[in-house]
Amino acid sequence: MIGRRQSRVAPEIPTASMADIAFLLIVFFLVTTTMNQDKGLSLHLPPVGETKEVREKNILNVWINARDQLAFFENDQLTPVPFAELKGRIEGRLQENENLIVSLKTERGATYRTFVDVLDELKLAGATKISIANPEE
Repeated sequence: MIGRRQSRVAPEIPTASMADIAFLLIVFFLVTTTMNQDKGLSLHLPPVGETKEVREKNILNVWINARDQLAFFENDQLTPVPFAELKGRIEGRLQENENLIVSLKTERGATYRTFVDVLDELKLAGATKISIANPEE
């Protein structure tokens, strides 16, 4: 017996039920997982065809150009506005005129991120009447 090696048989892992377990896990996660729907931006749009006449003095045009720079468009002139000052300037304008409607216009090259950031700043400043306008108008 000395010098004689015993041959060991390697134990096997039973894999017959592995596919069943994997299938049951897949079914379990498919049944229990809930899918959140993309909510997007929460905007309340007026009914189709409803238009109102608004005085020019009650409109403030905020322009976002293709380089994501902001400006106020007043009296046929663009006045650059740094993003950091936007909230303060809008708050000041709203104190002067509580009927102020902020009309947001963008060039084609403007990013969605800047558009959404500007919308957020307008809401933080207290602007409740925001118009998203076609830039060609």
